Amino acid sequence: MIVWVNPVSGISGDMFLGALLELGAPVEGVRAAVASTGLTGWTLEPRRVHRAGLAATHAGVRVDDDVPARRAAELRALVARARPDAVAAVAVAAVDALTEVEAALHGVRPEEVHLHEIGGVDTVVDTVGVAAALHLLDVRTVRSGPLGLGAGTVGGSHGVLPLPAPATAALLARARAPVTSTGLPGESVTPTGIALLLAVGAEFGPVPTMTVQGVGYGAGSRDVPGRPNVLQALLGAHGPEAGGHEEMTVLETTVDDVSGEVLGHVLERLLEAGAADCWITPATMKKSRPGHVVHVLVAAARLETCEEVLLRETGSLGSRRVRVDRRALPRHFSTVEVGGRSIRVKHGPWGAKPEHDDVAAAAAALGLPLREVADLARAALARTG
Repeated sequence: MIVWVNPVSGISGDMFLGALLELGAPVEGVRAAVASTGLTGWTLEPRRVHRAGLAATHAGVRVDDDVPARRAAELRALVARARPDAVAAVAVAAVDALTEVEAALHGVRPEEVHLHEIGGVDTVVDTVGVAAALHLLDVRTVRSGPLGLGAGTVGGSHGVLPLPAPATAALLARARAPVTSTGLPGESVTPTGIALLLAVGAEFGPVPTMTVQGVGYGAGSRDVPGRPNVLQALLGAHGPEAGGHEEMTVLETTVDDVSGEVLGHVLERLLEAGAADCWITPATMKKSRPGHVVHVLVAAARLETCEEVLLRETGSLGSRRVRVDRRALPRHFSTVEVGGRSIRVKHGPWGAKPEHDDVAAAAAALGLPLREVADLARAALARTG
């Protein structure tokens, strides 16, 4: 799935999370991911609100926490405990981006950084929550329109700062993000909002070609007269989710000096980089040496990135590109609950199957055998029809 966000009124962590919840990300699944960090003293309470007359979801976080600032390392350690691992990876990337720009701004090492306005419980909820919501919606690609910036100043722990705030401005430069003016005073793009876009590898541009399957509006905390203070997000399908034919590329490289452990690692990195699929076949090479061929199926948008990962991780001196036409049947996702854990189910024309990663995470959390949790997920699906 793909999400295109339209931040004409800006973006923040809670706006992003609210939009994803409105798109159908199960709030219990998001809460479970945040709870897996071990964080206490918080409650996620999304509610329907109106911003300049437009209905939207505000991902409100109630906090019983009086810690004004945290060391960046402490915040990173918290989000790194999130489960599943894919959620932790996004949240850690967002916190790392925040830490690195703060370190550069204050002339200190990253391990010395104290996060003030972005060091609270709500930052953990926002970063892990957005990562979990994207995972639960099976979003593989995030794209964004230009970011609307407010003007003026904002108060912080270091005094009155210009807008965009220095950390936000540094992150915008790092992302090479296109921006525009909202024409309104006040902060509209927060450091956490742009850090999350960086963490998920968002690309900036117009609405991509896709089949729109949902729209969500995430509300900011302020109600600005005459301009809905919301983040619009479109959930769509392209490629396999939409069905039909699409042109893709199969990358290949042949290796004879890479261990099985490294080959498994290569597949994980390729999928994280956006490969649609990847696999390994044994091969007999020249002089009858045993080897392996690593195959990567990838769309044009992620081709260069995946090829770089393939060559870097295997140490190979080259790769082959083969253009292919892939036919993909349409599919969609739903969610079932097993023991309070959310498990995604992939539906195709000829059946449905619980997602293995979610089943494995639930089995580990519940202390049950994998096959038992899979059976319970299928039973829950049968009950929902």
